[in-house]
Amino acid sequence: MTSGTTTRAAVAVENRMFRALAVLRVVVLVHTVTLNAYRNNFEHPALGWACVGVMAAGTIAAIVVYAAPERRVPAVLVADLALAVGMLLATPVAKGEWFHASIPGYWIVGALLAWAVRYGWRGGATAAVLLGAIDLLSRSHISQQDWGNVFLLLLCGSMVGFVCESLTAMAADRDRAQSEAAAAAERARLARVVHDGVLQVLALVQRRGGELGGEAAELGRLAGAQERALRTLIRSQDAVTPTRTAGGSADLAAALGVLGARPRTEVALPAGAVGMAAPAVAEITAVVRACLDNISRHVGEDAPAWILLEDLGDHVEVTVRDEGAGIPAGRLEEAERQGRLGVLESIRGRIRDLGGTATLDTGAHGTEWTFAVPRVTSSRGDR
Repeated sequence: MTSGTTTRAAVAVENRMFRALAVLRVVVLVHTVTLNAYRNNFEHPALGWACVGVMAAGTIAAIVVYAAPERRVPAVLVADLALAVGMLLATPVAKGEWFHASIPGYWIVGALLAWAVRYGWRGGATAAVLLGAIDLLSRSHISQQDWGNVFLLLLCGSMVGFVCESLTAMAADRDRAQSEAAAAAERARLARVVHDGVLQVLALVQRRGGELGGEAAELGRLAGAQERALRTLIRSQDAVTPTRTAGGSADLAAALGVLGARPRTEVALPAGAVGMAAPAVAEITAVVRACLDNISRHVGEDAPAWILLEDLGDHVEVTVRDEGAGIPAGRLEEAERQGRLGVLESIRGRIRDLGGTATLDTGAHGTEWTFAVPRVTSSRGDR
């Protein structure tokens, strides 16, 4: 439309509006023919009824042409508007200088609304100004009703154009949200496939290579390096883009609710939205997802997990718990020495950069992470 770009959403809105306009064109044509037949006040009847015939032909042509989006080109819109202008200019010739009602009457709104649908409120207002000016200039006497009709043309063209632009924007936002959700779901699916397949194999090669020694040990070392690089890549891509709101904020509850799609994962959320800075929501979501990945890897893919979000006013607390065997003493320190920085960077590092704290409680009862993050936060990308 006015943006100069044609999207699927814009075409869908236009198609529906032009279908409605086709019905309206038929209605106003019937109204125009009926009034002209009832009044029959032509000084030159042949010319007058010829104009009515041209309007009927123009209506049929417009319905057929506008039915295909690729035919809604500027030349067609200009021709449509020019025909309406021509009917207004022909009125004083066919009816005489002191006519009261023009030959086309309400029929001219067909071209007006076509411009409003295609070019938004600016197009509608432009067509209304032109049609209104021609109608007034063609009259020898301008009544109060004539001024009122011009005002209605301006109001109709601009408002219908504005509504069409708004509908297009909303449809585009819907398409974009659906596309982002589908992309996020596909990223999550691919991350699970890579995690459950490639990463597990690389970890096995690394472990068995170290046990076998020799050339196998070198292969194991290379496999370990590739595993770390792949984990880093997944961490950078695995955050589901949260739904943004005005001011760059997002709903943390909605973002964490998506993670409940993991099998046997229960998510407890506050009744309302939990608004936070969008970058912070993305980071917290990535942290919780990393915890769930660890549960799937170390406890079991179908192992139960619990996520609890608490809104405490000046900060939020997120708890992720499982019922596994816990993390053995010294495991995290050993993983850090080996360069496996998943917990250090993907979990604790993210929370630390948000100005929050990450508390770990682990043992035979399972593992529980508690993350406390201030409501007013800035991510690394905002600094």
